[in-house]
Amino acid sequence: MTLHRIAVAVPGPFPFALTYLSDVPVPAGVRVEVPLRGRKVVGVVLDVPADDTLPEYRLKSIARILDEAPVLDETLLTFVQRLAAYYHAPLGEVMQLALPVALRQGKPMAVADVPLWQLTEAGRQQAVEDLPTRAVRQRRLLAHLRAVGSADAEALRGVSEDWRGTLRRFEEKGWVEVRTRPCLARKVEPDPRHDLNAAQEAVVSAIDTDTFGVHLLQGVTGSGKTAVYLALLERVLAAGRQALVLVPEIALTPQMVDRFEQWLGEPVVALHSGLNETERHCGWWMLASGQARVALGTRSALFSRFRNLGLIVVDEEHDPSYKQQEGVRYHARDMAIWRAQQLAIPVVLGSATPSLESLHHAQTGRYQHLSLPERVGGGALPQVKLLDIRGERIDAGVSAPLRHAMARHLAAGNQVLLFLNRRGFAPVLMCHDCGWQADCPACDSHLTYHARPEHLHCHHCDYQRPVPPTCPQCGSRNWLHVGQGTERLEAAMADVFPAVPVVRIDRDTTRRKGALEEQLARVHAGEPMILLGTQMLAKGHDFANVSLVGLLEMDQGLFSPDFHAPERMAQLIVQVAGRAGRRAQASEILLQTHQPDHPLLRTLAEGGYEAFAEAALQERQLAGLPPFSHQALLRVRSHHSEAAQAFLTQVTTAMGIWPQVADGSVALWGPVPSPMPRRQGYWRWQLLLQSESRKPLHAVLHRLVHGLWRQTPSAVQWSLDVDPVDLY
Repeated sequence: MTLHRIAVAVPGPFPFALTYLSDVPVPAGVRVEVPLRGRKVVGVVLDVPADDTLPEYRLKSIARILDEAPVLDETLLTFVQRLAAYYHAPLGEVMQLALPVALRQGKPMAVADVPLWQLTEAGRQQAVEDLPTRAVRQRRLLAHLRAVGSADAEALRGVSEDWRGTLRRFEEKGWVEVRTRPCLARKVEPDPRHDLNAAQEAVVSAIDTDTFGVHLLQGVTGSGKTAVYLALLERVLAAGRQALVLVPEIALTPQMVDRFEQWLGEPVVALHSGLNETERHCGWWMLASGQARVALGTRSALFSRFRNLGLIVVDEEHDPSYKQQEGVRYHARDMAIWRAQQLAIPVVLGSATPSLESLHHAQTGRYQHLSLPERVGGGALPQVKLLDIRGERIDAGVSAPLRHAMARHLAAGNQVLLFLNRRGFAPVLMCHDCGWQADCPACDSHLTYHARPEHLHCHHCDYQRPVPPTCPQCGSRNWLHVGQGTERLEAAMADVFPAVPVVRIDRDTTRRKGALEEQLARVHAGEPMILLGTQMLAKGHDFANVSLVGLLEMDQGLFSPDFHAPERMAQLIVQVAGRAGRRAQASEILLQTHQPDHPLLRTLAEGGYEAFAEAALQERQLAGLPPFSHQALLRVRSHHSEAAQAFLTQVTTAMGIWPQVADGSVALWGPVPSPMPRRQGYWRWQLLLQSESRKPLHAVLHRLVHGLWRQTPSAVQWSLDVDPVDLY
């Protein structure tokens, strides 16, 4: 019998496919169960040559073929392999990104329809009052089914703990029957009001939905970019195709899903980290089978399988959360462009503050640059005013000029937004008598003091501990809370403006499901209030009655060792400022700063984001930094700093004689300690590789990864970040 050699991508840190034997040919994209290191794992067959150098007796056989047809179609399989090659990531780990957990576990590709229980004619005639008063569960379940008509298991579970037993008794009496529905089946009430203004119509007309192209849509906050996306989706859906809209995790709210469904008149698959695995598998199957046509999701939604994808939109394309920071460090925006190119479909990148990379590509003609320069409804775009707080008395982070402005706007019946990108009460807990500070035992970082509930918390590794009753060093109880967090700001504003409601929105106040929606509903009610929070407030919210925005402690972005920091600072300022002035009333943006004469801050305040971006790009070009060069960051970590340093030094020395390094095509910067040398219990060192051309850089990275995979000692771990957006 002829045995076939099959290349399989398996979970694990292998930079290549493993070869297995099969007594039948297996198509690419099919899942197989294979033995690996004493256990069975699920892998995906690849359309690449299997290793023919190994003797047959050394190869293991495939245990089971799991699919009759490929789970990953040819285009998705090719896309995933190309991504793995570009980021020099293990094939099997990248393949896992394209499979819901159920499929990684070997479960069937198709999702079964969801059973629904409904009352029969006999059940509808049964009165709840006729049931015994002791039959509380039966009365409750019967009343629920009479009220809603039909219900699935999830809904019934919320009505009664023993709902299955109760239903069995109903079935025996002939009161209920079972039917099914697709796993995604929501009723959508369409909203027919789809008017675009002239500027929006011009943008929609300028985008050809029948061919590949990268379209950078730069629209000021409140200019109606989402309406443009939806109009393009309508066109694509009318042609019988599907669409994918990517958004930052923090921006994907139920309200956004509702808006898309009401406009389009059909259910939208939402894909994000808050879903359980059943919901995620359902969404994947509905898109793969063509039963759903629109996906709205975060970066991992890019790996969904579509029957006939016709458009990709990347909203807030500048957002750093599109870059995965653990595992396979891919950038969803860049990979969205790749996937669109592969499928010959358009991709739209939208932002009020485009990344410097995207602006550069638009300036050089690689992207089509489209613009929405004015707000819908005529709301004025407020200018950022710098508040020089040098020498000013600062109470809880707020200066007197800002406090007076707040009083004025609140008295006029408007709302005020205060932005402080630091949660907790205070970033440092210090003993006022001896100077002891509460530090994280696993990171080079202080523990943040939280007042409600009272505890100390590391925001880097999630370590938590109670506040010690006395100073561990001197026994004093004289604690000092150093610095400002959103909790402290909330308490201070409640003291200064006791008659005004204060709403705080950050990760701590929105953990409970539905909490964010409740808080936003309070804001949208329109009463005068102080709204304060972190960058959660910067993501696409429309606060109609906010007329004053105060920005606190933004100077840190000017002095970070990471060259990306000023760009992030400017984007955050403009995005937060955009929450004000959405209606016609006059609005103010006040930025407190100790650096009012800093060139980048002044350029941003006086010339807006476009002027800032132009100046920042000139600085990048003079320094030879991206987008005028290409980088990769090799990080090494160990529980012992000496081990990490010695290993990375050895690697750097070995690379010094490689042709691309020796001739200067690829520069090596380091090894140096990471800006935060110790994190999560590991000591970290890093090496930055930089080149004007991708070709020599990736040649070095290919050789480097294969060498590291074979020769890394067990005491050391490494990771490679291609095109890093964060040097920490």
